[in-house]
Amino acid sequence: MSDGLIKAISFILFICIGVLLKNKFRVKEEINGIKKIILLLALPATIFIALLKIELNTSFVLLPFLVLAFNVFLYLITPALLIILGITNKSTVNTAKLLIPSLAPGLSCFPFILEFLGESYLAKAAMGDLGNKFFVLFILYLIAIQWFYKNQKSAQEPLQKKLKSLAKVLVLEPVNVLIILALILVSFKITLLDLPEFLQDNLNRLSGIMTPLVLLFIGLAVSIKRKQFGQIFSLLMLKYGISLLLIGIIVSFVNFPVKNDILLMLAFGLSACSFWPFAHISSIDAKEIDVADNKKTFNSGFALSVLALSLPISVLLILSIFMSGDTFTSASHIFTLAILIMFIGIAGPLYNWSKHGAQIKKRYSHAENK
Repeated sequence: MSDGLIKAISFILFICIGVLLKNKFRVKEEINGIKKIILLLALPATIFIALLKIELNTSFVLLPFLVLAFNVFLYLITPALLIILGITNKSTVNTAKLLIPSLAPGLSCFPFILEFLGESYLAKAAMGDLGNKFFVLFILYLIAIQWFYKNQKSAQEPLQKKLKSLAKVLVLEPVNVLIILALILVSFKITLLDLPEFLQDNLNRLSGIMTPLVLLFIGLAVSIKRKQFGQIFSLLMLKYGISLLLIGIIVSFVNFPVKNDILLMLAFGLSACSFWPFAHISSIDAKEIDVADNKKTFNSGFALSVLALSLPISVLLILSIFMSGDTFTSASHIFTLAILIMFIGIAGPLYNWSKHGAQIKKRYSHAENK
C-alpha cells in the first residue's frame, strides 16, 4: 500500500470519527470553538514554522497576486455558471456571486498540502492566501455593500469606518501576524533553530495538533440539507471543473520542473468557499431586518448551504488528487478530470431540462389528440 493511500485512509478515518461524534457536539458554539483553536493557534504556528524553514525569493512576492487573479477569474465566470444552471432569483444570484469566487484554504487544503507536499509548499500556499484574504475581506465587501445600496435605493453610508475595521482584521489576524513576523525573521537570516528551545517546543506542539483537529472539524461540521442540494452541488462541481480547466491550460503552456508545484495549484484551486462572504451577507441582513425575504439583497440560507456542501466536496477532491500520486501532474489528465467533474455538475440540470421538455411535448401531444 502506497504512503499516499495510507495517509488518505488515515485522514478519512479521522473525518469519520468527527461524523460519529456529531451527536456529542449539539451546540454550534462547541464546534466553532474547535475551529477557533485551529485558526487562532494551530494553523498560525504551523505556517510560522514552515516559513522559517524556507529561503525567500522573488516568486514568493508574486504568489498573492496570482491567487488574487484566480479569485477575479472565478468572480467573472460565476454569472455564466448561474445562467447554465438556470439560477435567476436575484438574491440567490448575488449570494452565489459573492461565495463562489472565495477560497478557504486554511480548513480545506492546508493540512493536506502539509502532509503530502511538506512545509515548503505550505509556506507557498500561506503566501498565496494573502491575495485571497484581500479579495474576500475588502473587494467582496465593497461589492456586497454596493449591491445593498442599489437594491434598497438607500443613501450610501461612509465606508471608511467599516474598511478600517476590515483592515484591522486583516493585519491583526494571528495567521497574518505570524506570516509577517516570519518574513521579517527570515529576511534577517533567523531560522527556527535560532529561536529559544521552549518556543520551538511550543510551536511544534501546536503545529502537531493541526491536521487531526482540522479533520475532526470537517467531520463535525458536515451538514448537508436536501433542500437546494442538487442546485448547489452542480454549481460547485462546475466551479471546480472550470478551475481545473484553467490549471490544465497553465500546465500545458508553462514548464513546471517540479511536479509538486502542479499539485499545489490543484489543491489550492479546489479549496472550499470562504466564511468571510457569509459574514458580509450577515452584516447586510442585519440592515435589512425589516425587509421582506423576496426583496432582500442576499439569501443567507442559500449561503449557509453552499458553505456546508463546499467543504466535504473540496476535501474529497483534494484527497483524491493526492492519493493518485503524480497522475494529475499531466495536463491531459487534468483536462480529463475537469471534463468529468463538469459533466457530473451539468448532468442533473440536463436531466431536469430533458424531463421538462418531455412533459411539455406530452401535454402538447395530448392537446392535439383532443
